[in-house]
Amino acid sequence: MSTAPNDEPEPPHGERLYQLQRRLADFAAARDWGPYHTPKNLAVALSVEAAELVEIFQWLTPEQSAAIMEKPENAHRVADEVADVLAYLLQFCEVLGVDVLDALAAKIERNEARFPATGGSSADRHSSE
Repeated sequence: MSTAPNDEPEPPHGERLYQLQRRLADFAAARDWGPYHTPKNLAVALSVEAAELVEIFQWLTPEQSAAIMEKPENAHRVADEVADVLAYLLQFCEVLGVDVLDALAAKIERNEARFPATGGSSADRHSSE
């Protein structure tokens, strides 16, 4: 198990996510960014950061994309963009009062009901339908 810099055990993931969300909120508040952190602006920023993540993979073959994390410079870029996407998503949820873990759990439950495991080919049915 990894430990925090002060050698105390890290809190459970849900608590850690909440702590990071609070840290982001405090960071924005300390810089008076509240007026800019509207749902619309945060949704746009989230979309831009997701597009930057997509850009890394844009012209790669499936094999190259699967191996992207093998090169440290690529792994660093991917990790940075993932962090940006998550940061904006958490800030978006903060502003709108959405519990991201509850929302995800509810969505998984709906998808499990919508797409029951039948043992058939995954090509038979996809979440984009």
